[in-house]
Amino acid sequence: MKLPAMGPLGTLHHHPSFASKFVDPRPVDVWLPPGYAAQGEARRFAVIYLHDGQNLFDPQKAFGGVPWAIDEAVVRLSQSGAIREAIVVGIWNTEKRWHEYMPQKAVDMPEAAGLRKALAEGQEGEVISDHYLRFIVQEVKPFVDSEYRTLPAPENTVVMGSSMGGLASLYALCEYPETFGGAGCLSTHWPAASEALLAYLGQALPHPGHHRLYFDYGTEDVDAPYEPYQTQADALMRAAGYREGIDWTTYKFPGAGHSERAWRERVHVPLQFLLEGRPY
Repeated sequence: MKLPAMGPLGTLHHHPSFASKFVDPRPVDVWLPPGYAAQGEARRFAVIYLHDGQNLFDPQKAFGGVPWAIDEAVVRLSQSGAIREAIVVGIWNTEKRWHEYMPQKAVDMPEAAGLRKALAEGQEGEVISDHYLRFIVQEVKPFVDSEYRTLPAPENTVVMGSSMGGLASLYALCEYPETFGGAGCLSTHWPAASEALLAYLGQALPHPGHHRLYFDYGTEDVDAPYEPYQTQADALMRAAGYREGIDWTTYKFPGAGHSERAWRERVHVPLQFLLEGRPY
């Protein structure tokens, strides 16, 4: 897809140490699209919450020196009319990334007995993704909704991430369907708990018709083993009544690997599915 040339790239607000009673403090970035300043106080905007927020905008902060450049993607797509303008909230990760992103209720499933044993025997610490989601839902989102001109309803609230961030996004939608209307799960890292994650998904999916779920995967390096798990997840989506291409979609990207560069090259795809011109 050839994207049109883009205009001004909006405004980035950096909150360097966002405090929490649930998890460790960390930076949170809030990016406002060009239309935010141009269209006056009456205009309100959808919001995209993204994990691994340091990888979104600045090459000096992004892993591998390549950011997602999601600001460029949102500007291009909104200017062409493919999506509605949206605010982007980038929530940075911490050293506890795996523990904050690993779906906690999946770890509690019978299928995760081996993982629980390994965690108990090691020094890694406990899974705290329920606390991480409370941080987003009870602290970050209320702050963003109070300080910025948002459309706070779930049909205008999307959560998105890659790899373990894809799992965290799926978990957020399943646990807080009244908060998030859509989830973008890029290169979802199913092998983190494989059968337990699929068992959790089969039990926890919200009723279809009011949410959208986007999945994708590449075929190289870390992404190489994802397809069999994603095929099972797709079957669970169908069994739950999700309509392919309407409520949910899955894309395979042959030749794509597991990197910020790969996700940057295709981030326009989930954005279009989750933020098309009209709310769902």
